[in-house]
Amino acid sequence: MAETEQAKPFAPAAFRIRSVEEEDAPTLSKTHRRNCIKCCGCITAILLILATTIVVLVLTVFQVDDPVIKMNKVSVQRLELANGTLRTDVNVTLLADVSVKNPNAAAFKFNNGTTTVYCGGVMVGEATTPPGKAKARRTLHMNVTVDLIPNRLSGVPNLTSDIVSVGKLTMSSNTVIRGKVRILQIIKKYLVVRVNCTMTYNFTSQAIQGAFMLYVH
Repeated sequence: MAETEQAKPFAPAAFRIRSVEEEDAPTLSKTHRRNCIKCCGCITAILLILATTIVVLVLTVFQVDDPVIKMNKVSVQRLELANGTLRTDVNVTLLADVSVKNPNAAAFKFNNGTTTVYCGGVMVGEATTPPGKAKARRTLHMNVTVDLIPNRLSGVPNLTSDIVSVGKLTMSSNTVIRGKVRILQIIKKYLVVRVNCTMTYNFTSQAIQGAFMLYVH
């Protein structure tokens, strides 16, 4: 009986002892899952911050507004009468102090523009405005000279009678400038800016009596 008990084998060790790796496995799995959740949360927060920043930039800095052209001062030289009619033997010149106001966060670079002068619906003069660049949120000033054609002025219907009766001459001008605004080499927008100006020349004072501007977008 004793020999039988001594010969009885023991149960395999694998069924009696759990390894250390098996005991730590659930803990490691929970830690890994927790780290993944934290990582995903950080990435989501970063993406939300980036999206918010982009939206703010698009609505503020990256928004491109039309520049504003303004005629600050207009004068006419050698527009004279002789015996109640306009003199056609002298060159008549219109001088304008023009400013380009750029409200954008990037420079507005423009090419040659055009300034056309009308009288009684007749085009009496045209000139090319110089190219330039208005810096970000700055105003650029430039001088524009338009040579008026006396023969065309004298050919305006009822011009002489109006000048004799009123002593004034009403003219209008149209200035067009084409350019572009480029922000961070990413956003590029082409712009066409126009301004119409109506002015009245007084032959007695030989000066512009009044000027009215209309901005066209």
